[in-house]
Amino acid sequence: MRLEKFISQQLEVSRAIAGREIRAKKVTINGEVVRDAAYKVLPDDDVEYDGNPLVVQQGPRYFMLNKPQGYVCSTDDPDHPTVLFFIEEPAAFKLHAAGRLDIDTTGLVLLTDDGQWSHRITSPKHHLEKTYLVEVEEPIDPELVEKFAAGVQLHNEKELTKPAVLEILDEKAARLTISEGRYHQVKRMFAAMGNHVSALHRERIGDIELDEDLGEGEYRELTQQEVDSIGLPEELKQRK
Repeated sequence: MRLEKFISQQLEVSRAIAGREIRAKKVTINGEVVRDAAYKVLPDDDVEYDGNPLVVQQGPRYFMLNKPQGYVCSTDDPDHPTVLFFIEEPAAFKLHAAGRLDIDTTGLVLLTDDGQWSHRITSPKHHLEKTYLVEVEEPIDPELVEKFAAGVQLHNEKELTKPAVLEILDEKAARLTISEGRYHQVKRMFAAMGNHVSALHRERIGDIELDEDLGEGEYRELTQQEVDSIGLPEELKQRK
């Protein structure tokens, strides 16, 4: 990567400003001042700006975040803070959420800069399962277990939802596993049955479960096994 582009990304400034900082002798590589904006930064280069080390990013990145309420999953929003607020990583602005949550929904959010990997999570053809803890305002009718398994007719939708697994935990709480990502699907499924979701928390995406050690707003890198679990055929998953 050209030094100018690298500094631009690291400092989150324009390339023109990055070039000016380079010419001002504020950038050193391996202990030597470099004023050539076209210098090719290598993975093992020791780059510093104003005496502060900059990390040369190698390869795609994958994180899980325990999202609190009040944050949106977009990378930029004029009205609400985004989940990137919690990510203390170089060039965090390059990350995006692989499968979004509503502003009032909490729990597992996966963040990456690998577009192909996130597509396997969001693409309808992969039918990746997602599990939610659901709290509702009215007592849950036990018949919903069979109704959700058969498919629910959502308002303004032509096709029934795909079979979903509902586990009733108590009078007003349940665990729901779906394999689609329709707009506000969980809330709309319960609304179609005459109930209102008061709280929603995502626990799992595919084989990736939210780390119970993560408090709200905390995150960690995914393990290689977690990364590999997305989109792998079942026979390959079983070998791991």
